[in-house]
Amino acid sequence: MSSHKPAYKLVIVESPAKARTISKFLGRTYKVEASNGHVRDLPKSQLGVDVENGFEPKYITIRGRGEVLERIRKEAKGAKSIILATDPDREGEAISWHLATILGIDPQSACRVEFNEITEKTVKSAIKTPRPVNMELVSAQQARRLLDRLVGYKISPLLWVKIKKGLSAGRVQSVATRMIVDREQEIDTFEPEEYWHVTAQLRAGGQTLPAKLYALDGERVALHNGGAAEEARARIAQGGFAVKSVKRGERRKHPAPPFTTSNLQQEASRKLGFTTSKTMQIAQQLYEGVDIEGRGTLGLISYIRTDSVRLSEEAVAAVREMIGERYGAEFVPEKPVVYKGRKSAQDAHEAIRPTNLELRPEEIKASLTRDQFNLYRLVYLRFVACQMADAVYETQQIEIASDAGVTLRSSGEHLKFAGFTAVYEESRDDAQEDEPQAVLADVAEGMQAAVESTEATQHFTQAPPRYTEASLVRALEEKGIGRPSTYAPTISTILARGYVMREKKQLYPTELGVMITDMMKEYFADIVDIAFTAGMEEQLDEVEEGQLDWRKVLEEFYGPFEQTLKNAEEKIEKIEIKDEVSDVVCDKCGAMMVYKLGRFGRFLACPNFPECRNTKAIQVEIEAPCPKCGARLLEKTSRKGRKFYGCERYPDCDFVSWEMPVKEKCPKCGSYMVFKRGKKENYYLCANEACREKVAVPAEDEEKE
Repeated sequence: MSSHKPAYKLVIVESPAKARTISKFLGRTYKVEASNGHVRDLPKSQLGVDVENGFEPKYITIRGRGEVLERIRKEAKGAKSIILATDPDREGEAISWHLATILGIDPQSACRVEFNEITEKTVKSAIKTPRPVNMELVSAQQARRLLDRLVGYKISPLLWVKIKKGLSAGRVQSVATRMIVDREQEIDTFEPEEYWHVTAQLRAGGQTLPAKLYALDGERVALHNGGAAEEARARIAQGGFAVKSVKRGERRKHPAPPFTTSNLQQEASRKLGFTTSKTMQIAQQLYEGVDIEGRGTLGLISYIRTDSVRLSEEAVAAVREMIGERYGAEFVPEKPVVYKGRKSAQDAHEAIRPTNLELRPEEIKASLTRDQFNLYRLVYLRFVACQMADAVYETQQIEIASDAGVTLRSSGEHLKFAGFTAVYEESRDDAQEDEPQAVLADVAEGMQAAVESTEATQHFTQAPPRYTEASLVRALEEKGIGRPSTYAPTISTILARGYVMREKKQLYPTELGVMITDMMKEYFADIVDIAFTAGMEEQLDEVEEGQLDWRKVLEEFYGPFEQTLKNAEEKIEKIEIKDEVSDVVCDKCGAMMVYKLGRFGRFLACPNFPECRNTKAIQVEIEAPCPKCGARLLEKTSRKGRKFYGCERYPDCDFVSWEMPVKEKCPKCGSYMVFKRGKKENYYLCANEACREKVAVPAEDEEKE
């Protein structure tokens, strides 16, 4: 009887797309199977953590993964060796460990490979250099998973009992929700402050020179009311100006670093309008491999979950050579540009970059979807630009003074050398005021300057902007909350739970989100404390680095947490959300409809549910008439749960306002006013952007509020 030696090596990756790409690189002597992500996890029906015995986790096969595991086991029996090639991060390492445990592989054997990009050269090289499973990475992932399970499964049932079935709390999601709730409160209590700019158009040396008031009688000027602004404008109009000084200089602008996960999510939001989850979905496709006409399936970008701005020497050398050939030697800096990452960055992987510079976006556009092309182009150009020379601007600052003690300033700049801006410029969340003019004036000291016109313009300080997905990711990263792999899932979770809603890219808290956050702040202060949560992230990093035992992290967290839970169970009173009967008749079955609390606040529902499923939005009449037609104004709720005010005659009258109009008219311009909550006291604010007069709320109206 002849013995038959196994003919292939089995490689296990996470996704079918990645499996297809890699199998084309490795040939017939390898079989590549996909685990479809995690194969084992804590059970959904129970806590799954033995807190009495060292926080030992109980893992079970994830529902639906049985067939996948059966297929992998079958292939494993016929393989001469098994290689675990899951993603190169904590989650990927944990999946490899779970697979090793299920398949009876010693995790300390050379069974694990990783690659930062899916190219033929990188994959073949990695396959030749297997290593043991990194148990420190596994421990860090396990500690995070168990912490999240303890918080979620211990607090959520309390919310079900005290408030409403189906609610949930989470270690990172609760902090993210709190940040959005806190920002909304900042906006609600923000009191705009008035300020004025005074500008002039001057004529000097045959050219027009725009200038801005800088100083009066040698003192820097700050104007806070129209009277002071008008007085300053009148002094400028008196004339008698001459050029006092002309300063010329040079400003260098550095390119932005290559993409990290959060940078990519922010820039894709600003430039392409992508949500964080869409960005990661498209980036995953580009990383795992796309079928390129004439070239086969290729991974187009490096690993997409990273907080590092580091680049390999090989990648930098390749892009510097390409820049010199394509743009010229003057666009190549003397030395490679090295970027400094954040202090909290794990730096486990390179920054996100294209895997092959020869694959120019325009040349492979036909093989990509529109979204894939746009995101790939973003990554490609950002990477090229990050190793290019600085942009150089010629700057000019002119000081013009009058005999009456008025000093004006005019600034300008001119692009002298495009540098990296020839390829790519980073977007900004908001435009800056008073950008310098792009044309430099040809004037000299002592030259007379005649006043052609003057203008005083009123401005108001703005409330902090609501978070967008992009700015929330940036804030989470800056505060040390979460890590690259958690940003998109966190935002998806708080949106899905109905704690937050998204409208025109902005994130608003729902009534439910505010209620949960207020309760968490009162009874679980640590869980929603930003500094505490950031500290937990640092401890998980220490576990990954082998400096801290994962069980110790859980022990130190769970003792105080258990006591907090006991206190909360005793002190939190049950919030009974009773069905209050309304005076609205159900137009389908005739019953009196009742008020219900949903994820976006209160609504009307038929009490005969499920036989009658009729629901209606609540419409409340407010005292003020419609500013446009004089009809009644109604308080309404948008489809996403946000409160707004609209005319009862819609669509014949299209008046709508996010702020509640009041019956009082502006004493200054006659426009309608809206109610605003201040930090110290509430007030009415003129809705006219050019006026914005503030009026104290009458005592009788304050009592109504």
